[in-house]
Amino acid sequence: MAGTGISHPQRVIDSTTGTKKIELAQFYESIADWILPYLNKRPVALLRCPEGIDGEQFFQKHAEHLAIPHIRQLDRALDPGHAALMEIDSVQALVGAAQMGAIELHTWGATRDRIETPDHFVLDLDPDPALPWRSMIEATQMVLAVLEELGLEAFLKTSGGKGMHIIVPLARQAEWDTVKAFAKAIAEFISRQLPERFTATMGPKNRVGKIFIDYLRNSRGGSTVTAYSVRARPGLPVSVPIALHELTGLTSSAQWDITNLEQRLSQLKSDPWAGYSNRRKITQKMWKQLGAKQP
Repeated sequence: MAGTGISHPQRVIDSTTGTKKIELAQFYESIADWILPYLNKRPVALLRCPEGIDGEQFFQKHAEHLAIPHIRQLDRALDPGHAALMEIDSVQALVGAAQMGAIELHTWGATRDRIETPDHFVLDLDPDPALPWRSMIEATQMVLAVLEELGLEAFLKTSGGKGMHIIVPLARQAEWDTVKAFAKAIAEFISRQLPERFTATMGPKNRVGKIFIDYLRNSRGGSTVTAYSVRARPGLPVSVPIALHELTGLTSSAQWDITNLEQRLSQLKSDPWAGYSNRRKITQKMWKQLGAKQP
């Protein structure tokens, strides 16, 4: 496949559906045109599950383990003191990652050519599992309203789990510490305004009956599952970009998986993330609106 042999192609990687390793590789090959733009030029971290989702899982952020066919190794100066960061920049590398048991693909918030200045930040809305799906939709709408009030344009994707990912493109000016502090200020502002619904403090005990606004992945070296990546969960759901107007029609954040995503993509009449290249600066006015001090 794509110039890469698949060992143990009939290995079952999801016991709930009987999905085989070869089917994961075929899926990634089939959506290459959709996923590669979100992997392009970005360091990637792989969630590898050599025996499937029921077996051992581990993250690989650097090219120090078994060689992955066709994957690109980046300049070691980008992350001093470590083995080279990796990039997936071709369908061959996508299939090569699947061959090595990688199910999830996570990317940095910056590209390799401007590694110190992120071009977006992510707010990961992570709910108490006991909350109904309607609460997640309402919470997402509330966060979007705050971002709009700040003058920021946001984009949505399903997490493929229980929550939603809100991505905010940025002009590449602020460095990592500033971007993370800004994302934290937004999370804390929303939690102060609506303490019965949100928390900005991690940990299961802090999100009982609430939604945790996870801003922590916006650190240098942090990563978020990329658009169109499979998730290593029962059913092999996919993290899928949606248009804002589609939010209220969602039935869950795991609505699409490797068996039905193709149908969605074939029916799209426009890019759900049209306008993603429009980037905003973090301004002093925004910090003031949040009642926070710029670091």
